[in-house]
Amino acid sequence: MAKTEAPYAFEGLDRVMHEKARLGVLSSLMAHPKGLVFGDLKQLCGLTDGNLSRHLQVLQEAGLVEITKSFENNRPQTMCKLTRNGRKRFLDYLALLEQVVRDAAKTAGEDFGDARLRVQPT
Repeated sequence: MAKTEAPYAFEGLDRVMHEKARLGVLSSLMAHPKGLVFGDLKQLCGLTDGNLSRHLQVLQEAGLVEITKSFENNRPQTMCKLTRNGRKRFLDYLALLEQVVRDAAKTAGEDFGDARLRVQPT
């Protein structure tokens, strides 16, 4: 099916990234290019240990996140960081989300004549 036949199919949205918690993890890691310690990432995203671990596993399997384990002061430390490919894919994903918002706002503005919903062309 051509894009013009289904303009709202949003085929480019990546289900791995589109999940709410994983979107939060990726956004947090994007804002911290050197990476984040597991506990800090957990706090930023408001997740439990088990929940964050599972989401990180999915992101790691997809090649988006790199996880390294080490010891600091005789305590285990897990560091999480976006991979180079993860950063590129996330930026591509954000560009697609921006397009989705522009398209929706344009349509809503046309349908309802509401100037607040009109988006300036890029």
